[in-house]
Amino acid sequence: MDEDDRPRPRGDAASLLAKEDLSPYSQDELSERVALLEAEIQRVKSHRDKAAAHRNAAEALFGKPTT
Repeated sequence: MDEDDRPRPRGDAASLLAKEDLSPYSQDELSERVALLEAEIQRVKSHRDKAAAHRNAAEALFGKPTT
């Protein structure tokens, strides 16, 4: 089975990060962590916006799906 065919794990990475003890980290390491998390937030927002635009385009072309 190809790696792309396997089901993706759907873990909640944010809750795992929230449980981590931050006391061993220096201020510089914490600042770096904040920067990485902010970059990840921006990446997720960008993906969400692209997905919404794609869906809106599909709905404009085919109409809204009925549930």
